[in-house]
Amino acid sequence: MRLKDKTALITGGNSGIGLATAKLFVAEGAKVIITGRNRETLEAAAKELGPNAIALVADATDVAATEAAIKTGTEKFGKLDILFANAGIPGGTPLGSSTLEAFEKIIGTNLTSVFFTVQTALPYIKDNASIILNGSVISVLGIPGYSAYGAAKAGVRAMARIMASELSPRGIRVNVVAPGATRTPIWGAAIATPEAEKAFEKRIALSTPLGRLGEPDHISKTVLFLASDDSAHVQGQEIFVDGGSVASPAGAPIYRG
Repeated sequence: MRLKDKTALITGGNSGIGLATAKLFVAEGAKVIITGRNRETLEAAAKELGPNAIALVADATDVAATEAAIKTGTEKFGKLDILFANAGIPGGTPLGSSTLEAFEKIIGTNLTSVFFTVQTALPYIKDNASIILNGSVISVLGIPGYSAYGAAKAGVRAMARIMASELSPRGIRVNVVAPGATRTPIWGAAIATPEAEKAFEKRIALSTPLGRLGEPDHISKTVLFLASDDSAHVQGQEIFVDGGSVASPAGAPIYRG
């Protein structure tokens, strides 16, 4: 067990990548605190995760609620060895039709709240702990209509490197996992029906060198690596888990003869 006797906090741990990671962490021996906005899905996740997990309602953009959840969770399970700042929201901001409110909401949730989650958690984090931030391929791919989301995720990458510099004296590692398109509820209407999901998966597969949509476990296993002592000398890095979309886009099936 790679996380035996360790305590982890996962924001947005009630669905998708966060929940998959929580399940894996529990299986690897960790005690896990998950937070999220939706009480119903949190309760369902807690039931699924069992006695070595606690689920607490806290919107990642609410600093006071986040701190209260961290305090409650660490009082039960002890100080944190691992923080996975995973919570985020999707959203497009195309030029010519975007509002200031929509832009600021995406930046606030996907960038500002990540900073304040880490800052708020610091007094509860042990020396030599591991912090993992959730990034995205959208930070580098130039996908039309996603200026705010791409800027937020590029900011996460820059912020991780600065945090790594600041926290290295405590032995705390800060790294980023950057998923490509992954089968999670974040896609909403694009996967609302079996037919829609099949069409969406086919479209993603055509533009991904490995020819498939990512699965939550692809991401969670990379987060496990970054959380565990297996990555003890990995600091300030960003790992893309995207089937080759960023590194080798010309290898995608759409370009093959």
